[in-house]
Amino acid sequence: MSTSTRRARERANTRERIIEAALHVLETEGIAALTIRRIATDVEYSAPVVYQYFANKDALVLELVAHGHRLMLSEFRRAAQDPDTDRRMTSIASQYVRFAGEHPHLFQVMNDPVGDADERRRVAEPVIDVLKELLTTWSAAHDVVLADFDQAREILWGTLYGM
Repeated sequence: MSTSTRRARERANTRERIIEAALHVLETEGIAALTIRRIATDVEYSAPVVYQYFANKDALVLELVAHGHRLMLSEFRRAAQDPDTDRRMTSIASQYVRFAGEHPHLFQVMNDPVGDADERRRVAEPVIDVLKELLTTWSAAHDVVLADFDQAREILWGTLYGM
């Protein structure tokens, strides 16, 4: 194995350890306990090493938001396999509520309006796409015309969040 390959693998492993440590702190103690110094201590590095991977706490939190959306997306995709449109809608809603209950601090951070709205939207886009597909399929199955599709999607997202 070449030196550059080994270094790339070590960098990827260190980055993953930082993310795992941050996720653990977030899930067990909440966002207030999440600091770069704390994460550095937990992964047994100095804070400047963490800053090599994440420019600041906001960048680390955005990565956690992306991680949360990837987790949610995998649950949504499993639920979306049901051939019955109505059961699929119910199953996805159940997965959303279950996810929020199992990951309350992560869920809160994922839905916190603080930070770069465009970046948050970008990392949420795959989940939003699943909801778009769900609405498209559901409206076609029930012969419902959605006058404002984006508004309907926002209402669905808001309703799920409200649960």
